[in-house]
Amino acid sequence: MIDIREGDNLELLKKIGSESVNLIYIDPPFNTGKVQKRKTIRTSSDENGDRVGFHGKRYSTEIIETKGYNDSFDDYIGFLEPRLREAYRILKPDGSLFFHNDFREVHYCKILLDRIFGRDSFINEIIWAFDFGGRSRKRWAPKHNNILFYAKNPKKYTFHYDAIDFIPYRSEIAGKEKLKRGKKETDVWWNTIVGTNSKEKTGYPNQKPENILRRIIKTSSNPGDLVLDFFAGSGTTGSVCQKLGRNCILIDNNPEAISGMRQRLEPAA
Repeated sequence: MIDIREGDNLELLKKIGSESVNLIYIDPPFNTGKVQKRKTIRTSSDENGDRVGFHGKRYSTEIIETKGYNDSFDDYIGFLEPRLREAYRILKPDGSLFFHNDFREVHYCKILLDRIFGRDSFINEIIWAFDFGGRSRKRWAPKHNNILFYAKNPKKYTFHYDAIDFIPYRSEIAGKEKLKRGKKETDVWWNTIVGTNSKEKTGYPNQKPENILRRIIKTSSNPGDLVLDFFAGSGTTGSVCQKLGRNCILIDNNPEAISGMRQRLEPAA
């Protein structure tokens, strides 16, 4: 069951029953101070076109649609706090929250989450490292996001160690047997972003890869559990829940996001 809800997530969260959700994942705006946009284009062969391709062949481009959202807040923490307090109320006693952010605000967000959940409830900071995107000449190019993992009850929460994938060792000192078997993945996840030609691509800005959500959902929930994403964006959480046999509530106030999620998810629902 995938339940897509449109509206202000704070008001919609207040309508969800206490201790009713097994797992929450959110990827809120990162407060970059910009309007995030992603254009979908169509190209066609044109000797006077605006793009040059392989062997100098020229193409013209046509913008099909533009999707986006405002990513600027005067009081970012003030915006998040009531929503995270609702998230804490909604989580079941053995439930967990995964909060996805980046270097700009993650340290402030961790202090806020420590205050709401308790410092003992902080389980992991996961680093998602990727490769593509721009490179700065004035600093080390930022190529990672941060995912904070909190358990409502740090002494009893859902976590399936056996569901963690094996990854290759990066050093031969591990020995032949270990090199053949690999090792359990750690809190550093290497995974490319959603590529331009990826089958997952929806055209929504900052869409997250299904592999990132798959790691979270299969280790921190059970088949039939209820997962909540109240900054649902492109609907990746719902897509992974469908494939892993979880129920899911997706909330967003952006009509473009809602339309995209319905196109992506409802035919398979």
